[in-house]
Formats: sequence, C-alpha cells, structure tokens
Amino acid sequence: MHITVAGKQVETGEALRVHVQDGLATITGKYFDHALEANVTFHHDQKARPGAHFCCDINLKAGRNVFMRAEGEGVDAHRAFDVAAEHLGKRLRRYRRRVNDHARSLAAQRDVAPAEEARQVVLQQHEDPEVETEAAAPAANGHGVVVAEQTTEILRLTVSEAVMRLDLEHRAVMMFRNSGNGALNVVYRREDGHVGWIDAPVG
Repeated sequence: MHITVAGKQVETGEALRVHVQDGLATITGKYFDHALEANVTFHHDQKARPGAHFCCDINLKAGRNVFMRAEGEGVDAHRAFDVAAEHLGKRLRRYRRRVNDHARSLAAQRDVAPAEEARQVVLQQHEDPEVETEAAAPAANGHGVVVAEQTTEILRLTVSEAVMRLDLEHRAVMMFRNSGNGALNVVYRREDGHVGWIDAPVG
C-alpha cells in the first residue's frame, strides 16, 4: 500500500511517519488487506474540541471504487492519528460485516457493473462577484466561479449499497444509478443525522 503523509503547518518527522505506516498496516491487514493507497494529512484547527490542537484526516483507497475517510483530533499529531485510525477501523469492520466473503476486494470481482463517467465541478462563491482569480472560470449559472473540474464515476448500486458507501466515504451526498430500475438516485446525509433518498422517475 502506498502511503502519503503530509502536514499543513505541522512537522511530520520520521517517527510520525513510521507510526502512521505501522498503524495503517495493522488496520488494513486486519480488516481489508487489499488496500491500495492512503493519504494522511495533519493540520491545526482552532475549532477543534478543547485540548485538541491537532487534527488528522485519513483518505483510504481500499479497492476498486471503494474509498473511505476518517478524521481525528488530539493533543498531538500521534494521538490525532490514533483517533482517526480507530474511526477508520470501525468503518472497515462495518464494511466487512455488510458484504459477503467474496467482496473483501472489489478489485478482484469480475461481475462489478461498469461505472458511468460524469463531470464534477467545484464552485467557489465570492462575496464580491467581481473578484475572480486567473485560474477561475465564471460558472454558467452565475452562482460562483469554477475552481476545479474533474471526472467522477456514477456507480450502479442498490440503495443499501449506496448508503453504505455514503457512510464509509464520509460523504454528504452521493449520486448513483439504481441497479433495480436504472434511474439516477441520490442519497444524502440530513441535518438530523438520518439519510435521505431521492428516487428520480425513469423516463
């Protein structure tokens, strides 16, 4: 597994890198030994809970079309990683419980429905609409400027699979092709913590 450790105004020395590598190797080896890549980022957050001055974000590519995210806070970078790693372990364990024995590595499955390519655009809203950066292009709808554009995938899933991925990847919203009726569907995390489901009619 390829692991990248980075810090935003946080020193990431050799001891911390070894701690991260050992910790991720233990977790993925126990719950998902086909993990491909992990990006671990440390930063400070003034909004963190009292006494927690360091934050850690873990983004794990656990297999083909399987991405997971976990966050943690702590009094130092080591503790922040330990908390994030614990959350990641819980998500991996939950994932293992909710799929069959042959789905430990989606990369090895041959019956996975092909994903559809779609365009994903990130918009930035300026307080002053006349303020634009050279790298930003005006959005067609006038609601902001395009600051990032990339290709994404729309997977063919059941509703329960989509909800599982929403939880594992720590997303706010996810669009997917309903494997039952072929319609584009959306699942999203509501403010009350529950999951909402939008089922668009076919045709």
